[in-house]
Amino acid sequence: MCEPALIATDPSYMSLGQNAEAHVYKAGSLCAAFLANIDNQSDKTVTFNGKAYKLPAWSVSILPDCKNVVLNTAQINSQVASTQMRNLGFSTQASDGSSVEAELASSTWSYAVEPVGITKENAMTKPGLMEQINTTADASDFLWYSTSIIVAGDEPYLNGSQSNLLVNSLGHVLQVFVNGKFAGSSKGSATSSLISLTTPVTLVPGKNKIDLLSATVGLTNYGAFFDLVGAGITGPVKLTGPKGTLDLSSADWTYQIGLRGEDLHLYNPSEASPEWVSDNSYPTNNPLTWYKSKFTTPAGDDPVAIDFTGMGKGEAWVNGQSIGRYWPTNIAPQSGCVNSCNYRGPYSASKCQKKCGQPSQILYHVPRSFLQPGSNDIVLFEQFGGDPSKISFTTKQTESVCAHVSEDHPDQIDSWISPQQKLQRSGPALRLECPKEGQVISSIKFASFGTPSGTCGSYSHGECSSSQALAVAQEACVGVSSCSVPVSAKNFGDPCRGVTKSLVVEAACS
Repeated sequence: MCEPALIATDPSYMSLGQNAEAHVYKAGSLCAAFLANIDNQSDKTVTFNGKAYKLPAWSVSILPDCKNVVLNTAQINSQVASTQMRNLGFSTQASDGSSVEAELASSTWSYAVEPVGITKENAMTKPGLMEQINTTADASDFLWYSTSIIVAGDEPYLNGSQSNLLVNSLGHVLQVFVNGKFAGSSKGSATSSLISLTTPVTLVPGKNKIDLLSATVGLTNYGAFFDLVGAGITGPVKLTGPKGTLDLSSADWTYQIGLRGEDLHLYNPSEASPEWVSDNSYPTNNPLTWYKSKFTTPAGDDPVAIDFTGMGKGEAWVNGQSIGRYWPTNIAPQSGCVNSCNYRGPYSASKCQKKCGQPSQILYHVPRSFLQPGSNDIVLFEQFGGDPSKISFTTKQTESVCAHVSEDHPDQIDSWISPQQKLQRSGPALRLECPKEGQVISSIKFASFGTPSGTCGSYSHGECSSSQALAVAQEACVGVSSCSVPVSAKNFGDPCRGVTKSLVVEAACS
């Protein structure tokens, strides 16, 4: 039977001292309260309705009956896991159907070259530079901008056969090709998508073709006027030399939405295409290249990911389904990271940053629902250039499950039912549960009651530690799929009177 909802539109406010307050909601005989400590440095003990409550710094306690705390935001009683990514190499299918483990041989990948510039009949030509989002209508990440010039050899923007090409763009990624050859690239930053690229180019007498490929990497969908932000090449686009400049911004530009490979559905191997080439070798580190191969499903039921180390930027498909854009060469800023993270204080986008100077992401999840028994297809579109033989499959394996609960933690939230139903409150308890059905806790790797420190996988005893902790945890947990251990000196003895103690347990499941 459901309990009646508490509906109160006008909560009452009550000061509980400096930087501490209560917000109380009442409706008839029902009452609920939120006690807040907005000091981000100091814990506080406050009095509410004649009863003392401990409030850790920068936290809120929830009292659904205005008496009993069922949750404090700084004392969440939850299990964590210590995991590792196990590298499986790349299990591919050889031509005879047998499974081939470890790194890919050069014969295991087919490839297709994405042509530079305009290849579609529905391309359009207009004077000036068009904004990308409105032009593509989000049909593709990619928009080609193409124009051409005639060079006599004595132009003021030339220094011999050399010139500098300046391109300004709203982002997010820009690649420049001159006469079909790659000439340079640039990308926006974490703080601004704007691009200003100046790259040297070589021009030849006669007709010269300039192709610019603009790519978006996700679009903003929140904030004021986000629909006016725009993307793509806005100009100016100029050729500059020692004696003059040629502004191409108002020239006739031909536009192509998307890639030829997208129109041919190269990402879907079930649709045969003559574009694919199967040779004894395949090109690596070339921009605008499609790759295709087969692999066998990793055994077991652990979560699967692909490590894209060795690739540049692109998108990946497994059995025709996209697992997203990859970009392991996108390096995080060198500064702004912290050695330790504290939840206290106002949130900011730079709070608790880590992995400065490292790739923003190298592992990309492959849902097991995408996989099929035996052989699977993988297709990559590589935009910058990479070597697909270097990618590998990994599985995420849980090594330990851990929990850390103190004597000051609230009781388990399910021990409170309602003011009308009486239930013996047992105090805080540490709970562990194996992550997979059929597993049981096989061993206790670490247990400490007192003042332990550390994180899951690297706990250590403090100066105060009960000698009974390991035996109590083993008795309660080994051989079962889940267990609950009361956090109390009655259970472990009191190794240090007058000190708030914690229980830490790390367990292995099998």
